[in-house]
Amino acid sequence: MENLDKLVRELLFLPHETEWVEFKHDNYDPQMIGRDISALANGAALMDKDTAYFIWGIDDETHEIVGTNYDLHNLKKGNQELENWLRYLLSAHADFEYKTVIMEGKTVGVIVIRSAMNLPVTFEKQEYIRVGSYTKLLREYPTIQSRLWNKLQNQKFEEQIAKKDLSTEAVLDLLHYEVYFKLLTMPLPHQSNEILNYLETDEIVIKQDNGLFSITNLGAILLAKKVTEFPRVARKALRIIQYEGKNKLYRLRENPPETSGYAVVFEDIMRYIHALVPARETIENGLRKERTFYAIDAIREIVANALIHQDFSITGAGPMVEIFSNRIEITNPGRPLIDVFRIVDTPPRSRNEKLSALMRRMRICEESGTGWDKSVIACELMQLPAPRMDVYEESTKVTLLSETKFSDLSTKDRLWGCYLHACIRYIQGDYLTNRSLRERFGLKTTSSGMVSRIIKEAIAQNLIRPFDQETAPRYMKYIPSWG
Repeated sequence: MENLDKLVRELLFLPHETEWVEFKHDNYDPQMIGRDISALANGAALMDKDTAYFIWGIDDETHEIVGTNYDLHNLKKGNQELENWLRYLLSAHADFEYKTVIMEGKTVGVIVIRSAMNLPVTFEKQEYIRVGSYTKLLREYPTIQSRLWNKLQNQKFEEQIAKKDLSTEAVLDLLHYEVYFKLLTMPLPHQSNEILNYLETDEIVIKQDNGLFSITNLGAILLAKKVTEFPRVARKALRIIQYEGKNKLYRLRENPPETSGYAVVFEDIMRYIHALVPARETIENGLRKERTFYAIDAIREIVANALIHQDFSITGAGPMVEIFSNRIEITNPGRPLIDVFRIVDTPPRSRNEKLSALMRRMRICEESGTGWDKSVIACELMQLPAPRMDVYEESTKVTLLSETKFSDLSTKDRLWGCYLHACIRYIQGDYLTNRSLRERFGLKTTSSGMVSRIIKEAIAQNLIRPFDQETAPRYMKYIPSWG
């Protein structure tokens, strides 16, 4: 953080410690630090502050600079580094960084703590808050707890400030504003104030009361020239890793972290992934044609969804694409907001509505929540296995398999493919049949018995159901269980 000494001096003018600032001399008790990080993060959210500060080397009564003899980076709890121990016991969205600065010839240590977002920050699964100069359990103060939850539930990541107190020239220097106009197919204005007027309309930039400007997280994550200029979004750059073989033992290459916003680098990202995806050359009508082992349209939609629907409150993790010899895994922080089994033909929901809307206007992603439907259809047309979706405690992973023989597909993949096929047929006004499922899997007529067993098992697991129970078996049609 630049000008850390100036920041500390400004905080020293506070008459006393607050909900978002605490001073210490040399007290590095691990339990105390963990509780106070929780309390300060929650206090910052309560007081509409972007950041809270835990400062060592300051007398907490006189605010005199006395210096500290320790460095948090070098301290341990048992055999574990103290910082790692703290991160393990704090909730996943706790975001803090320790820095030191020399002031008056003495060392001052500062933990810069990001405000809680969406949920209170916890330590050892307990929520804390600052009451005056004391750290207390949040549950002991129901009125404050209610106010905090109200603040957090109305927070939107996109609306929060990434950088403030900027001149017009500084805003234009930090953002690839020309990409905004290009992707929205609008002419680039000649005057700086006209450019800022457009950016204000989409809340990429906000004009402050003092006449200066702030760049929002929305503007930073989409249009930043360098995301490293915006600490809150810097860790959200997309990582792309290619491995040798089917596991993570040998890493072939990893893209240098993209330093620009999603809208700036998205097309380059897709070209890079396309270049890494295995392909073979075929001859059709005398012409050479490249055939990839994956549905490129499906990759595009799923990568875009990973960017749009990620949970930005989960710090230390960002979207990632991992390419193996037999599959591609696309992971993003956060769980889906809708049931995985209703992901086809369900009205779109996003925890990042403004990001989603602007990326759709920029034609980076599909309209009306049809991206998953399009991905499934693209895989079916190439007779590829259906995209898997696995949901974990704090992340979602979509797996695209390359060309796989039906005999090599697991029972789970066969049933999931059967279910999604029924869903796609249903939204098209059609039905799953033995024949349609055989064609979807690229099987011959002689495999109808095998397909019938898949359909029977899908019915047993309540994935699909007969459209009309009275129909003769050979003419039976099926729809999703929810149809």
